[in-house]
Amino acid sequence: MNNELLRTEHINKAFSGVPALLDVQFDLKAGEVHALLGENGAGKSTLMKIISGVYTRDSGDLYIQGKKIIHDLTPLSAEDKGIGIIHQELNLCPHLTVAENIFLNREFTNAAGILNKKKQNEAARQYLNQLNLDIDPATPTNKLPVSKQQMVEICKTLSMNANIVIMDEPTSALTEKEIEDLFSVIALLKEKGKGIVYISHRLEELSRIVDRVTILRDGKYVKTLNFAETNLQEIIALMVGRNLTEKFPRIEVPRGEKVLEVKNLTSKHGVGVKDVSFELYKGEILAFAGLMGAGRTETVRAISGADRMSAGEVLLDGKPVKIKHPKDAIAKGLFCAPEDRKRDGLCVRMTLAENITLPSLDIISKYGVIINQLETEKSQNMVTSLRIKTPSVAQYVRKLSGGNQQKVVVGKWLLRNAKVVIFDEPTRGIDVASKIEIYNIINDLKRNGIGVMFVSSELPEVLGMSDRIIVMCNGKITKELITKETNQEEIMHYATQY
Repeated sequence: MNNELLRTEHINKAFSGVPALLDVQFDLKAGEVHALLGENGAGKSTLMKIISGVYTRDSGDLYIQGKKIIHDLTPLSAEDKGIGIIHQELNLCPHLTVAENIFLNREFTNAAGILNKKKQNEAARQYLNQLNLDIDPATPTNKLPVSKQQMVEICKTLSMNANIVIMDEPTSALTEKEIEDLFSVIALLKEKGKGIVYISHRLEELSRIVDRVTILRDGKYVKTLNFAETNLQEIIALMVGRNLTEKFPRIEVPRGEKVLEVKNLTSKHGVGVKDVSFELYKGEILAFAGLMGAGRTETVRAISGADRMSAGEVLLDGKPVKIKHPKDAIAKGLFCAPEDRKRDGLCVRMTLAENITLPSLDIISKYGVIINQLETEKSQNMVTSLRIKTPSVAQYVRKLSGGNQQKVVVGKWLLRNAKVVIFDEPTRGIDVASKIEIYNIINDLKRNGIGVMFVSSELPEVLGMSDRIIVMCNGKITKELITKETNQEEIMHYATQY
């Protein structure tokens, strides 16, 4: 076909003998958004990394604009052929500025090879403007929140003027406003004849931008459908191989005694929070809702010792506790699974077993020496209970899919006796079936009388799983709501009460 930009046939790929892709096919046309869907570990990111030159294929054929690619691509040769990819995990150099990241390896230099920062910053500004981003191109990237870094990643790919744009979970860290801006850019790219491969677990987004969907399951091709001729129920059933009848498996348990009390918490880190006070009870799920920058993450980081409190008091079981460092919180039975799993929640160059047991070295050690058999046993039990897809517990975490990495973040706290467990965006970048598994883990904590707090940007999730909701805006609590007595509109009302 003349308008075909990309086609793969019979693609196979294995890691350490474990198949990741088996006889997979996919195609992309000019001027369309083609969604690639499947559970975590289905092979979506692996296929896209082969197309973008990050991985080599074991076998199979790849065609770019009708021409067969004989030799495997590299990231540079893929870029030369008009392929750009926005990775699920941020792929930026944090010490470089926004402009330097956008034009990395394509710097604006004169004939003598001297960098023209002014011209480069001006060019970066044009791409930032396309996404309505009010960011100084000279800002160091590590000074930006995760959502803004994600937008910089998108600008970087747009600047390559690619004909094939691969977006792997592009909205996972974005606010609603930023998502609207991204969708406007996608519409513009379609008008220009670009092809977009769109990977997302936020299935509700698909109806707004997607033309076709291809579904993978367990590394195998399942089906390609015109989106207008299907529905989300059919898509989910094809993804997981079964019907999921209950999206939010809420359970009811009697609320116990007060386990946590926060009084007048103030922190100057990030967007900052001021005079935050609330209570948490045993066997209760307390959700924190609000727009990006509301102070939700800053609140849980201060409570868990990741950031210092400027003022305020934390009480566990009615007794004041001093938490100046995460190890203080861990010692008191207060655990936090952070928002940025790659930066704050995992040691990606260590194995799955090492990550899961890292906070519990006292449990798997004797006389200061790790008992390898016990480490393997504890981590394997967690792999089984959380259904983590991995060839073995000796697999390096960096080689796991994003959703399985998130399960490791959650799992490493389940080895310890907890009083309070805090989840910051626990289901970000996780497929539908894995979300339910995480919800069931949260339910188990609730059933065992543990107090659970979670931050989520997905209001259906907040309403579907919590007992109470704390709404924040501009670093302050604007309202406390009983979940059964509220709705999305009321939450959004208080989330915008500056």
